[in-house]
Amino acid sequence: MSLRFGTDGMRGDARDLLTPDLVGALGRAGAEILGERGFVVGRDTRESGPALAAALHAGIAAAGGRSIDLGVVPTPAVALWCAEEGVAGAMVSASHNPWHDNGIKFFASGGAKLGDDVQDRIQARFDELLAAGDVTVDGTGEDQHAAAVERHVAAVVASLDGRTLSGLKVVADAANGAASTVAAEIFGRLGADVTVIHADPDGRNINDECGSTHPESLQSAVRDGGADVGVAFDGDADRLVAVDGDGEIVDGDKIIAICALDRHERGLLTGDAVVVTVMTNLGFRRSMDAAGIHVIDTQVGDRYVLEALDAGGYSLGGEQSGHVIFRELASTGDGALSAVQLLDLVARSRRSLSDLADASMTRLPQVLLNVRVAKRPEDVDVPLAPFVAASEARMAGRGRVLIRPSGTEPLIRVMVEAETDAEAQMEADGLVSAVESLFN
Repeated sequence: MSLRFGTDGMRGDARDLLTPDLVGALGRAGAEILGERGFVVGRDTRESGPALAAALHAGIAAAGGRSIDLGVVPTPAVALWCAEEGVAGAMVSASHNPWHDNGIKFFASGGAKLGDDVQDRIQARFDELLAAGDVTVDGTGEDQHAAAVERHVAAVVASLDGRTLSGLKVVADAANGAASTVAAEIFGRLGADVTVIHADPDGRNINDECGSTHPESLQSAVRDGGADVGVAFDGDADRLVAVDGDGEIVDGDKIIAICALDRHERGLLTGDAVVVTVMTNLGFRRSMDAAGIHVIDTQVGDRYVLEALDAGGYSLGGEQSGHVIFRELASTGDGALSAVQLLDLVARSRRSLSDLADASMTRLPQVLLNVRVAKRPEDVDVPLAPFVAASEARMAGRGRVLIRPSGTEPLIRVMVEAETDAEAQMEADGLVSAVESLFN
């Protein structure tokens, strides 16, 4: 069975699904559709990365294209190169997934992720190449690793317009991933007292009990070391989760809320609006409403956030998971850039991250349950409408229900927010029962 594009590129187990021959065909398809002026390729630290990057280079060459190899760099370093050089690009990464998974994310010339129409064109050409058995798996590109690292580090540092992070004690968790190549240099150049942990990748320890999805060791390091702030990245370093001085998590919702309120107060929030996904907490929405900030919703996926930002000319958006996009500074989410912008706010305000987070929003309890069904349904809204209406009526404006099918698996995701944990759990359990009765 052929691989398919999902919310964020193609992804699969590199031991038996995302193989070099398939990636070679994908590289050729991508180069034919996107790469008129050249192509750049970056990767994270997974064991399968070098072979899959070589396959991409081979596919690009088979399409008659010229490719540049950026080596191990954060995903936003690839997007930055695309934006500054006017070329297309690809990142070999499975983000926060375990080491044995890998994936391919494409960027168009200019550094933006692809729209559905372009992905469909690449998918169709990819399928044609596989059907014809026209694959190639081994190639190389011009080595520009050092230049890509320096370019990304310099851009993040320059985002503070000469301000520094001097006086802040920071712990950075590189997730044994791509941030290992840039974290110490970025925070060091900005004058922070930085300790970097989980920056010794071995090909199999990426995201392993570390990084943005496993911040427990970062929480301990911040508390034990008396740090002001901790920052955790995922495997390809395009998302951020922060930890305050007390060791408490500050997720994407709170990071966006903190930055939106700050930019609003300084007159820097374009359109007095912020773009988030439907998964963003109701407490965020209440906080923004109270501040006079308009909230624009998109479906789940940072590329949809970016599309809405560009469509409206807005400057800030992101996801609860920690993808934060400062559109005036970058064309995609950038964990290091987000961390630097957040720490700059801490330094400028002379307030603790804990204080800023508490003042930014009050999170409502949220329950998220995944219900496995016989097959992924085309529509869930109509059959579930009576159950959703009854749940929302019981909460009488005190909560929110969101039910959506997974984009890749036979799962229906049930999310409920309410004033209390008990109420959210009760309503979620009832909706799960309705899903199981209708779709199994």
